[in-house]
Amino acid sequence: MKFDRNTGLVLEGGGMRGVFTSGVLDAFMKHDLYFRYVVAVSAGACNGLSYASHQPRRARISNIDMLAKYDYIGVRHLVTQGCIFDPDLLYDRFPNELVPYDYDEYFRNCRSGYQFEMVATNCETGQAEYLSEHEGNKHRLLSIARASSSLPYVSKIVMVDDKPMLDGGIIDSIPVEHSMAVGHPFNVIVTTHSKGWRDNGHDRKQPKFIYRNYPRLRVLLSHRLEAYNRQMDLVDELETSGQAVVIRPEAPVTVGRMEKDISKLEALYEQGFRNGEKFISKYID
Repeated sequence: MKFDRNTGLVLEGGGMRGVFTSGVLDAFMKHDLYFRYVVAVSAGACNGLSYASHQPRRARISNIDMLAKYDYIGVRHLVTQGCIFDPDLLYDRFPNELVPYDYDEYFRNCRSGYQFEMVATNCETGQAEYLSEHEGNKHRLLSIARASSSLPYVSKIVMVDDKPMLDGGIIDSIPVEHSMAVGHPFNVIVTTHSKGWRDNGHDRKQPKFIYRNYPRLRVLLSHRLEAYNRQMDLVDELETSGQAVVIRPEAPVTVGRMEKDISKLEALYEQGFRNGEKFISKYID
């Protein structure tokens, strides 16, 4: 199996389960493996940003070390800032002060032909938007990442290009179809659930007072689990047909979307790093 410049890298979200993805990407960076096209959603977008700027362990520090220090997940942030994750810390102090983001390297890579897209859900149209920022606008870059990661119900809507946006995972949790549509017939997909996992919950019609100004968004939320399980089916089909290699946890993941247990997060990160190394030894070396 050969990888070339047309191979896409697809990163699923999953909240704090994304530490698995950060481990995989750190293994890639250790071996200087950089895909020229990456499409990512939600937590995958945040982790992917550090990959796109070639900053090993930055995502791990943000997701684990800084969580232990700043406790940035909780109801108090929802009450005081309108988001279950502290947005001021994550999208201002982290990239601009505490865990500095290398904007210069990111935009230099973009000018060299690397493309990084983040998925957000347009609340008005009910459509996925695949957004990128290659022109040097730092504020817009962070706004896209924030929009892609803004979970419904527990986050504020984020305006990007004067459009109301929320978490890309509402509509396209694993954007491999988009990657294929824009010219990447073969993909490496990093998911944050083990093989065979499906969400056994039940979709429910959203009442009209939920996002009352965005009826198309309510429709999406009413069919969210069904759509996600179909995407998981597609991932398995592409893997079976040889159109994708999937990197995933080996066993069911016990880390929750808003996990705060540092030992669990560290173990999942290390598993991701090992799986990234296995991928490289099997397909790249």
